[in-house]
Formats: sequence, structure tokens, C-alpha cells
Amino acid sequence: MEPLTVLNFEGLSRVIEAYRDALRDNQEIINRLNVYPVPDGDTGTNMALTLESVMEELGSVDLEKLASEDPGDSEADGQKMAAVCKAVGHGSLMGARGNSGIILSQILRGISSTLSGNAACDPKTMADALNAAALAARAAVLRPVEGTILTVGTAAAEAALQAAQMAKVTLVQVLEAARQGAVTALRKTPELLPVLQESGVVDAGGAGLVLLFDSLLHVTCDREIESLLNVLPGPVAELVGRPSSGYGGTQGDHSDHGAALLAAPHGAESVGDLRYEVMFLLEAPDEAIDAFKDVWGGVGDSIVVVGGEGIWNCHIHTGDIGAAIEAAMDIGRPRRIRVTDLAEQVEEEHWVRVAEESGISRPIDTPHAGPPPVTAVVAVATGDGVRRIFHSLGVHGLVTGGQSMNPSTAELVRAVEEAPASAVMILPNNKNIIAVANEVDALTQKAVRVVPTKGIVEGFAALLAYDPEAGPGENLTAMSKGAERVVAGEVTRAVRDASSAAGPIKEGDWLGLSREGIQVVAQSLSEACENLLDRLVGEEHEIVTIIEGDGSSVADTRKIGEWIALNRPNVIVESHHGGQPLYPYLFSIE
Repeated sequence: MEPLTVLNFEGLSRVIEAYRDALRDNQEIINRLNVYPVPDGDTGTNMALTLESVMEELGSVDLEKLASEDPGDSEADGQKMAAVCKAVGHGSLMGARGNSGIILSQILRGISSTLSGNAACDPKTMADALNAAALAARAAVLRPVEGTILTVGTAAAEAALQAAQMAKVTLVQVLEAARQGAVTALRKTPELLPVLQESGVVDAGGAGLVLLFDSLLHVTCDREIESLLNVLPGPVAELVGRPSSGYGGTQGDHSDHGAALLAAPHGAESVGDLRYEVMFLLEAPDEAIDAFKDVWGGVGDSIVVVGGEGIWNCHIHTGDIGAAIEAAMDIGRPRRIRVTDLAEQVEEEHWVRVAEESGISRPIDTPHAGPPPVTAVVAVATGDGVRRIFHSLGVHGLVTGGQSMNPSTAELVRAVEEAPASAVMILPNNKNIIAVANEVDALTQKAVRVVPTKGIVEGFAALLAYDPEAGPGENLTAMSKGAERVVAGEVTRAVRDASSAAGPIKEGDWLGLSREGIQVVAQSLSEACENLLDRLVGEEHEIVTIIEGDGSSVADTRKIGEWIALNRPNVIVESHHGGQPLYPYLFSIE
């Protein structure tokens, strides 16, 4: 095809679609550009999900109808561009996922606000749009840090502005300059951010942003979008491109460390102090936002607030969830609140996708014997063994999901509607999912109550107190108390070198985690399990339940049982196969 001289509304929509596809194709590579030692890395998936939301919003724009109306009319073409830009801006704001998603939404909003109303985008307008995007992204971050997606975006904009000053410059030349500026800046991010250099990676969000310029060039001159492995420096490409038994290849939406060290220079080392990621949409007057940011500056870090005209997408890492939310309530109404524990990483997007493709995310096929219950239970879980345990404990419907790929409200509503009772308890089994689960009651005629379980073992404990013949209120009280009584532990493998309160971490080390974060660093799986249980199991405890996942073995399970018998002789040990990914062992201590 002949290179485009301008980009119209149809071209912009094609760019968004190409960018979504490019992020999906490269999301696992981006996810591996992560500096936190637990096997996750959610930047690529968060960026891809943000673009999915933009595509959904674009779906409400009838592009074929727009194309057929007054073709060639400058004023009409400007209105068409405005309609597409509005969808891009609104879709990215409302659908932003994680820190990287929020920054990306601001970049897309900066571009769309500049292009809006133009019949088409010429070279100078494109350079101006990329500059507006870079400025908007920086304005959204309370304390920007170089070596991040902000650095890459700024370098691209500066290169585009410089190219636009050339005589007879073309749109493709401006975009080529922007891409080269972005790639050069991406490769230098480790020089600007020590935590990246220590981990041997480049910034994940910046890598994802390069694909935006690839998508623009794909639409304007039919250039193929190549794998990010061909863009990254050789050692980095080798690191993230090779299979890793300790990694698994995807993510767990906790902190976007590859892209979100925007205000947390200590990187992974700061997780212990600021262990919660809080996100919500805030309905508040624009004039109150500066003061709100100032308050948040004293509450946490990695602060991003984007939006306008009364609706704002807010993100913070904090050690005080209540203070972060109360600051928002002082000026407006926060909604769609999501809280992520940065130290609890169990569910994986890859596992969720495989489960969905195999049909696991559905109500249980085998009904429970006996008459229909007064109150049924729907649980969120992954892993075949975990599902079987939930079924055996009385669950009537399962929805696949976890830390990274939180199920939608619609999925939970569907499971509730299919449950065989007029009252339904929901076990979210993850902090991220509790807020979404709380929305279900207003969307169904059934009486829905949410037991705020934050992990799989809490879900198991809650079900031990479940009474199918009792009402939802009685079950909520009993099941909540059951969940609170359990002590949870988990073991996984480090995928990066890092520091922690438990000592230095090397890639391949085994990590023992509790709700307080990383408790144990060990050379072997059994050693990590034993040291973690030594910390968690007290004289007052009576039962330790072992949930075996991928990577567990009969020998290690036997060694763990022998250790408990020797060191906690009064404790009863039970073991079950859960099949959960990346975490060979989960422990429930009661």
C-alpha cells in the first residue's frame, strides 16, 4: 500500500485495534519485565486489558455509518474524528487496569484530545498529539521518576517534534522518528532506574508503549509489527524469552513494578511498607483534585490521578487503605474500589485463560444431592483440585479468576442466577474481587451476601461454617468468623534477584509468604515450607491443611508432614491436591 499522508478517523480506529492485538501478542514478554521476585508481572496484561476496554467503547461507534456520511466534507470528517477520539478517551479512562493502564490511558487521552475535531491528522498534528500525550502522562503522576514509561513517552514526543520541523516531512517519517526515540530511551531505562539494572531488564511499560508506534506505522505504511524480543537489548531478550520453571509466563495483578516505579524508587524493596495497591474511580469536582493529590502524597507512593470533568481514575501504593479511601470520600464519591495485596500472588492470567478455554469457568455440572438449599454458594477459584475441594464443601457454582484476571461483575451475576437458591453467598477468595462481588446484590433479584475471603484457604475455612439450610445473614456471620480464624501461608519461587525483610533473594530461591509478606528465603522447596510453618504454626493451632499445587511432590509433602510431626506433635495434618499454578504449596492453619 502507499504510505498514508494523513490519519483519519478510520485509520485511528485501526491503530487502536492493531495496538490491542500487538499488546496481546507480546503481553507475556512485557509481563516478564518485572522486578518483584514473586512469579508475576502484570504490566502487559493490564495494558492489553485497557485497550480491550477502548475497543469495547469503539464498538459503540458505527464506523461504517460514519464512513458513508458526507465523505470528503471537512466539517463532517472533523465530527467523525471527534466521535472516535471521544470513545478512545472515555474507554481508556473507564477501563484502565493497574498503574500501567492508568498511565497508558492518559497517553491515549492526550493523543485523542489533540486529534479530536481535526478532519485528519497530518505530520505536525501527530507530533503535537504525541507531545500532548507525554505531558498528560507526566501531569498525572505526583512524583515522576525517570527510567519509566514517562521517559520513553517523552523521548518519542521530542523526536517527533524535531522531525516535524523538517521541510516536506511525511507522517511516516514523524512516526519513524518517534519510534526510534522510544526504542533508544527504552534501552537506556536501566541507566536511569537502578532497580531495573539490578534485575537485568528494561521498563515494562515503556516496552509496551513502543508497540503503539509500531501500530501507527503498521496502519500508515503497512509495516509488520515485530515481536518485542527483536526490540529489547540482547541480554534482556534472552532473559525474558527463555522458558522458566519458576515463572510460568504470565501475571498477577499486584503492582506493575515494571512500569509503575513512577514514584517508588525503592522498587520491590518498598513492598513491605506500601504493600497495598488501591484503585478506584472518583466522582469529584475538578478543582478539588490538586488538594486531594497533596493529601495522597502523605499517604503513599506511586500516585497516579487522571481524568477530568468530574470523573477521575486514581491509583496509589499505600500501607493505609482506609486513609487512601477516606481522602477520596472527603471530596467526592469513590466507586469500583479495588484493593490488591502486593504480597499475595496466587492466581495467574495464563491459568485463567487456559481454564476458560477448557470450560472450567462455569457452574458445577454435578449437583449436590438432596433438596435445593435455602442458601447456595458461588466461589471464585482456579485449579482442578481446588475446584473439587470447593464442590465437596458445598459450593454450587464456580467462576474462574484470581489475582490478575478478576472476574467481571457480569460473570458473578450469571453464576448467582444459575445457583439453585434464592439466596447466594459469594466467596471471592481474593482482595481484588471483593469490591466487584459487593456489586452483585444490586444486579439480581436474589439475596446476595459476600464473605470477604482473601484467599483460597480462607474460602475453605468459611465453608466449614456454611449451613445450606440457614439464611444468608446467619451464614454471613458464621462464614466470616470461620474465614477470620484461619492462618494462611504459601510457597513459590523467585523469578528475580531482590531484597526483602527476610534477606537477599536470588532468582530460583524458594519464598515462603504470609499475609505480612515474604517471611522465608530458602534454597529448597521443603526448607521454605518448614521454615514458613515454623513461623506460622503456634502452640494454639490444631490443624494444618496442605494444598498441593504444580511443583509439589510426594517426597516433599512427606517431608513437610514429618517436620510437623516432629516439631508440632499435637497438630493434625491433612493434605489435598489443589492443582494451583506456580504455588506448589498452600497452607491453612487453624
